[in-house]
Amino acid sequence: MDIMQIVALGIITAILSTILKEYRPEFALKLSIVAGLVIFISLLGRFNQILEVLKGYAVKAKIDILYFSTILKVIGIAYITEFGAQICRDAGEGSIASKIEFAGKVLIMAIAVPIYAALFDIILKIMP
Repeated sequence: MDIMQIVALGIITAILSTILKEYRPEFALKLSIVAGLVIFISLLGRFNQILEVLKGYAVKAKIDILYFSTILKVIGIAYITEFGAQICRDAGEGSIASKIEFAGKVLIMAIAVPIYAALFDIILKIMP
């Protein structure tokens, strides 16, 4: 799906959702969620292309796969967290959205421990 199709889907969904809110608000929310999922799923192929390119560069640069995979996991958690939080906000559940964002931040901190450890090791080696 290219950007024009994504934008068209978004605009059509927004118009239909606005109309449905007057008569069947529960369908308006479901329509928005489905459109968001369709867009997200249609982009998964692009994510795979990007990952393959980045993996190729990581191998060429001789970057430790542990660090590379950790960074990719962090990026994935950030995207998924944002997507889930926005769906909750669309549903009028800002409090749940905030909890999802908090959980994403905690998971990012936990997954990034190997990077922190490596950084602290470097700092300790530099210090007299």
